[in-house]
Amino acid sequence: MQTPWGECAVTDAHVHFFSRPFFESLAGQSGRSAEQIGGLLGWELPPAEPAELAQQWASELDAAGIARAAIIASMPGDESSVTAAAAACPGRFLPYAMVNPLAEQAPALDGLRGICLFPAMHRYAIGSPGIDSLLEQASGRGVIVFVHCGVLTVGVRRKLGLPSPFDMRFSNPIDLHAVALRYPRVNFVVPHFGAGYFREALMLADLCPNVYLDTSSSNSWIRYEGLDLATVFRRALEVAGPSRLLFGTDSSFFPRGWNYEVYEQQTRALLELGISSADARMILGENLERLVGK
Repeated sequence: MQTPWGECAVTDAHVHFFSRPFFESLAGQSGRSAEQIGGLLGWELPPAEPAELAQQWASELDAAGIARAAIIASMPGDESSVTAAAAACPGRFLPYAMVNPLAEQAPALDGLRGICLFPAMHRYAIGSPGIDSLLEQASGRGVIVFVHCGVLTVGVRRKLGLPSPFDMRFSNPIDLHAVALRYPRVNFVVPHFGAGYFREALMLADLCPNVYLDTSSSNSWIRYEGLDLATVFRRALEVAGPSRLLFGTDSSFFPRGWNYEVYEQQTRALLELGISSADARMILGENLERLVGK
């Protein structure tokens, strides 16, 4: 991809893979059909086969010049959709599965490059003893553990009138501190710079060298602290350094596709800071590629 720092292989660390089963789950909860869900949201209904949706995403990434993307199964139990997508486009996608460790048997990690934990959504403490077996598996397989902290909103549920009974008591990145120290071989990723717990996310990253921050989304939480995006990047670079920031967009649905606007906002902020080409390349792709080991 042609970036402000020259040609660069960009890897998006945060793309949601909204599969047909995800739409059907929303339909079942709202008493509507999957087609009606798409119409209400203004979203295209995804193909029934994950491989077809994978091809759609691959074409979208090609058009934007994106080398690879981490794709997140957006509900527990849908890991087969992302692994099928990765198999359909070898080398193009990094499949991540959403896991609720309290409500289900942990998925087999074969074929997964990451597991995503949402403590506030599923209402558990990240330090719960029941999570240890999952983290031990991740440690042995080199699987990234993505932990959503901070403000959690699911706009699609709000638009459909569905409740979101999340519990922010389980949202503080500090809760991950003892866990990250206990599993030094696991690489943890906290998305959205901590999504409103920016100070706490920086403290966590400062104390735990195996914690990474992803830059994804519009980061609207900055309004809580009177910050701008350039300041957020500057402070994150001062504490975590360029080798532990992972560029992401939080792209999710069609017809919008890959969210170029987020990329533009973030690169503009980095340009404002005057970061070097080497640092930009790390953030935009090299860091995640190093974590997954190609």
